[in-house]
Amino acid sequence: MPITTMLTSNNSEKLNVLITRPTKKAQALAESLATIDIACVNQPLFDYQPLADYQTSEHLLTNTNIIIFVSIAAVEFAHKIFAAQNWRYQHIIAVGSATKATLQQLGINNVICPKLENSEGLLALPELNKNFCGEPITIVRGNGGREHLAEHLNKLGANVNYLESYQRVWRTFTEDIGMHWFKQQINCIIVTSNAILEKLVQLISTQLIARQEKNNAQQLTEYWCNQCLWIVASQRIANTAKQLGLTRVVISDGASKEAITATLQQLENK
Repeated sequence: MPITTMLTSNNSEKLNVLITRPTKKAQALAESLATIDIACVNQPLFDYQPLADYQTSEHLLTNTNIIIFVSIAAVEFAHKIFAAQNWRYQHIIAVGSATKATLQQLGINNVICPKLENSEGLLALPELNKNFCGEPITIVRGNGGREHLAEHLNKLGANVNYLESYQRVWRTFTEDIGMHWFKQQINCIIVTSNAILEKLVQLISTQLIARQEKNNAQQLTEYWCNQCLWIVASQRIANTAKQLGLTRVVISDGASKEAITATLQQLENK
């Protein structure tokens, strides 16, 4: 099928969404979208594997005043390595409602959670917006990520340590994955982190579709950059998307399935 014909067929008003979140979150979002009759394709870009050892986990989850969890996976893998009933802390903080719910499932009910589910929301909490005078804080996360939270807390006098309880292992895709998604009629992509965004742009770049004719490759790049909708979870990701040449960028009110579903429903009803 000529690519020009395919481009025309992808321009329908009906959304067909590519979800690139990790498996559990992707499934939850897909189920939410099904309730409002929005079609989607789940394609996680990476898998999780445990990373931290028992000794490090025990030390950082018992010799601290505040524990901050930045994702569901951070909670689950920390618990697998060093059980939640053994954690010792004054305050336990979750970046968002889904992470809070995961902690509650482990029997932890005094979880603090910001309304704005990101680093900025965390830093607005009274428990994290003060002078710390060397108070120990453990941030539980995967390998790598934003440094903004730790940097700000260190400036406030905290003694911040990372517990990297898991690592992301990126999946391998064929060179023509961009064309494959195109043939699936994808016209909207969900992005909840800069790492995912950068990986997606790499996957759909012309360097990875070398098997296509040059003219087709250029048209395909034009489609992803200028016709496809990119739904991003924050202004920070939107800024990166613009820098990478994406033009149709819409910011949802956070990364929760409720926020993304509401954003897509509004777009579908326009």
